Amino acid sequence: MMRTFAMAFSIMAASVASAPALARAAAPVLPARPGATLRVAFDQRAPRPGVRLLELTRTRDGWRGQLTSDWYGTMPMRNIVRDGDTVRFDVRNINTPGQPVRRWTATLTPSGVLLTGGIWFSEVRQTGKPVGAARAAALAHHAVALPALGTIAPDGLAATPPMGWSSWNKFAERIDDRTIRAIADAMVSSGLRDAGYRYVNIDDGWQGERGADGELRPNAKFPDMRALADYVHARGLKLGLYSSPGLKTCAGYTGSYGHVAQDARTFARWGVDYLKYDLCSGEWQYDDADRVRRSYYEMGAALKATGRAIVYSLCEYGRFEVASWGRAVGGHLWRTTGDITDDYASMSEIGFVRNPRFAPAGPGGWNDPDMLEIGNGGMSDDEYRTHLTLWAMSAAPLMMGHDVRTTSPAALALLSHRAVIAIDQDAAGVQGKAVRVAGAQEVWAKRLADGAVAIALFNRGDRPVEMRVTAADAGFARFSALRDLWRDADLPPAGTTFTVPAHGTVLLRAAGERA
Repeated sequence: MMRTFAMAFSIMAASVASAPALARAAAPVLPARPGATLRVAFDQRAPRPGVRLLELTRTRDGWRGQLTSDWYGTMPMRNIVRDGDTVRFDVRNINTPGQPVRRWTATLTPSGVLLTGGIWFSEVRQTGKPVGAARAAALAHHAVALPALGTIAPDGLAATPPMGWSSWNKFAERIDDRTIRAIADAMVSSGLRDAGYRYVNIDDGWQGERGADGELRPNAKFPDMRALADYVHARGLKLGLYSSPGLKTCAGYTGSYGHVAQDARTFARWGVDYLKYDLCSGEWQYDDADRVRRSYYEMGAALKATGRAIVYSLCEYGRFEVASWGRAVGGHLWRTTGDITDDYASMSEIGFVRNPRFAPAGPGGWNDPDMLEIGNGGMSDDEYRTHLTLWAMSAAPLMMGHDVRTTSPAALALLSHRAVIAIDQDAAGVQGKAVRVAGAQEVWAKRLADGAVAIALFNRGDRPVEMRVTAADAGFARFSALRDLWRDADLPPAGTTFTVPAHGTVLLRAAGERA
């Protein structure tokens, strides 16, 4: 016969002469009665996803249940099956296509309920105790409704792709006020500010906790965010911050869920000029196109309502054709991919394959293939030259990701090359594209505001190759002028053959007569 579903612990008293009464907890049991609910609280829990509550209810037809997570809120159970003292169930694995569901178990033991499972890359093994309905209600997740989708008018910001620096690629969450100030100083002293890099963006890891008023405070590493913004502004730079529509950020800090408008006002009061809004744990609640769009619209409208000019960076990894609606929710740039890593395979896959799939960008709204890795040491100089050339031809935001304080002369020469930066920052805002592909060789063209055309020769192969540029590559009948931008050298306009190194590039600026 199935036992009662309540997880109460019975007390057994042992009467022994001259000895104190002893008590021990009985093993939790499962009920047969429909409508009865097992509630288990986990005081000690895995950092991610941080399951704090399990609820399992017997129904007439079987079982229904859910987990409550610090990261993801309510996580419904699927395919629940009882096997003796173990209940097995599935939990979906975020919302990335192709990721399988994860199988979990809740096993009744004399000491409580052992919960095992996993989500994304995190594994869970934690033991909880039964609780009553009142404690469970206190631990439950309370969902916040999203606003209806609206349209935000263009505001004139980001007329050219934003340029600056972001902390994540080099420092991850290991950042502090002193480091950010030193980076700002280095951007000035190195000449990178004057080359066009203006944003100093603090990525994940600055957040503390919310006060009784609900306002988000920075953590102890950032004692005064307004003072930091003033320091950055005094050097002719702008300050950026990071948040998430979810309960937690990617690194596990406090997200903006339930406090979107309040956080926008806080950021504006601090003097923030740029916000990167990263889906992260929000992808649990916002797992379809409509909800993702509304979650980004919510922050876009909140930023607009502050009255401060804040560049809005959408980081939802290119899902749901973001280029087709990013501007409408207030975005000025939107990620087209997951995170870049400091190697040629990652960079080239993003730049040559993923980013070009999106609708062309332009002034006020840019496709973002993620940050630059130049200076971090994982690629050769030729590969880093390809990296910057490909981003410039793609009209991509140029956000450095290395430690600016220790920029090598070679990295500085690449990052501060004005003629190459000018291709990225061209006022026409045209996103270049491949016009000729032969195996590992690609020729790209990008029309410029003055009628000239930028032409890039890319060798994606592992050996040097000879590549020839023709006027037809630029849509010209003939060249009237041709300049090698990386070498700062004029070339004969009749057309030239180049030796392009493995994983390397040649970048040209061409003028000519239209065909």
